Amino acid sequence: MKRAAAAAILSLACASGVAATNTDRAVVEARQASMKAMAGAARTIAEMFNGKVAYDPGAFRAAAETIRSHTGALGTEFPSASLGSPSGAKLEIDQARPEFDALAAHIASLADVLAADAARAPNDITADMRMGPGMVMGGGSLLGKRPGAVEIAPAKLPAEHVLHLILQDCSSCHSKFRQQ
Repeated sequence: MKRAAAAAILSLACASGVAATNTDRAVVEARQASMKAMAGAARTIAEMFNGKVAYDPGAFRAAAETIRSHTGALGTEFPSASLGSPSGAKLEIDQARPEFDALAAHIASLADVLAADAARAPNDITADMRMGPGMVMGGGSLLGKRPGAVEIAPAKLPAEHVLHLILQDCSSCHSKFRQQ
């Protein structure tokens, strides 16, 4: 009887471990798919601004909306059990959770601005959508503010600049919280 109970408990524990591993793997896979979708959308927009692909206001709107929809969930896509190997997300996310969550919220707020810009996008890229010559990138990412940098409300920036700020925040986050 004791042996049967012990076997049942061991079996249940193993099954729970497998279920947790499968759940963690599903979280990691969903997060990676989300990141790939955002990267693809950002690339689409950047290529339009760089002239590598023809500007298409509908594609701009769709790509900006993809970024917006995925960044809104960034803070929740990194639960503790999904950090570390085999994921590229560092365990340090948990130790710096307030900083990580603030960065996720900042990227989401920039993505909201970009999506609003794209919703009003004209048929052609206009000068007010572009970064001008000599335009400074801003104060750096949320994690790497430049000393003495003047903050400008993102809604007042050209869409191209907002995209660059999003990419800057992504790079900062990856350098701090992603395994190389």
